[in-house]
Amino acid sequence: MIYFALAKGRLAEDSAALLEKCGVDTSVLQKKTRKLILKSEDGKYGFFLVKPSDVPTYVEAGVADLGIAGKDTLLEQGKDLYEMLDLKLGECKLCLAGFPKRHDLLTNPHLRVATKYVNTAKKVFSERGEEVEIIHLNGSIELAPVTGLSDVIFDIVQTGSTLKANGLEVLEDVYTGITARLVVNKVSLKTKAAEILPLIGKLKEVVS
Repeated sequence: MIYFALAKGRLAEDSAALLEKCGVDTSVLQKKTRKLILKSEDGKYGFFLVKPSDVPTYVEAGVADLGIAGKDTLLEQGKDLYEMLDLKLGECKLCLAGFPKRHDLLTNPHLRVATKYVNTAKKVFSERGEEVEIIHLNGSIELAPVTGLSDVIFDIVQTGSTLKANGLEVLEDVYTGITARLVVNKVSLKTKAAEILPLIGKLKEVVS
């Protein structure tokens, strides 16, 4: 049996639709249930429904053979797994954002940056040779500059509507093309190659 780790919510639905086009029986994912471990009716596939940030952990540990995770999560966590394919789902970008027309803040030697992407932010500013104060937040990142907790935020942006609603805007696009990626456990790719490689091939065809 091949096990997938899928992010609960919209991405799981989009992933299921993609896998279905490749011949994977995903009908079990369309049923309303509180179960977090689901198995296809043909007995070939199992699905773990987990938090988006936990997908790489399940795959790296080998509990799941494959997973579908956002590139932002993969950048942040740096897990030891194979990133096999860009699935072109949920495209967005990682940006520095703040109050309109305040690009001057980005050159502030005492810049305060609020983010949940701590490791990625540290890498970005380290590569620039800049020292900044990173403030770790887990949610409602837009609140930080509004309340004066930070000067700017480093966060994922899709439509920008949440930024606009809070009087903020994108000041700099740092990473574009943030999409869902297919990741594979390194051991599984060897031990279950006969099942996994053809599936990856089908996904490439569907995505392209």
